[in-house]
Amino acid sequence: MKKIILLSIILLTTSFCEDLFELGLEAYNKDEFDKAAKQWQKSCDGGNIDSCTNLGTLFENGQGVAQNYNKAAALYKHTCDSGDTTGCHNLGVLYERGQGVEQDYTKAAKLYKQACDDGVNDSCSNLGLLYENGQGVEKDYYKAAQLWQKGCGDKFSMSCYNLGTLYNKGQGVKQDYYKAAQLWQKGCDSRDDMSCYNLGILYENGQGIKQDYHTAKEYFGKACDLGLQQGCDAYKKLNERGF
Repeated sequence: MKKIILLSIILLTTSFCEDLFELGLEAYNKDEFDKAAKQWQKSCDGGNIDSCTNLGTLFENGQGVAQNYNKAAALYKHTCDSGDTTGCHNLGVLYERGQGVEQDYTKAAKLYKQACDDGVNDSCSNLGLLYENGQGVEKDYYKAAQLWQKGCGDKFSMSCYNLGTLYNKGQGVKQDYYKAAQLWQKGCDSRDDMSCYNLGILYENGQGIKQDYHTAKEYFGKACDLGLQQGCDAYKKLNERGF
């Protein structure tokens, strides 16, 4: 009988915490960050891991609470240790930046790998950058390419852009301008300014695709519209040449 009563209490507590989590999400989506913080604090105190991770994000960004990287790091560590891969990723970011914790690229790499292995694409992208730059791990373009290939799914992510850069330069993979163009096309379609700009460069130079100054100008214009000054400058130069 005691076991049944205890289980009922646990279920009721869990349900209550989930309700608070949802109320926090509702408030957050309305930009009512102070209300979100209060709901997630209560839910986190009751053991809801997702609420703890979200509360950490509020402390990291100073939304609804005073910005406090130490508290954010503590919350992310708690949720990561509890199996939440988003918490692991976010803690990795803090270690990479040295915010709330002493900067440690090796720890960042381990946390990114843990989250990447569990399907967090942003972690794959960040870990790839560490391999590209040799931070916390030995520089390895091939591993960077593998990670970015893994992180570039059906939807565009920075992994797709970064992988395109490696194909463009022939680092870690055989140089292939056409594959770079495909990846940057995906990025440009998702309104990534640098993808549009780089695609314009390929069209301007006829690398991997047929040279077409008018199409190049079109992509430079898109990059410019997205706020990239390089795109505006390249568009202006082609315009002055009569394209």
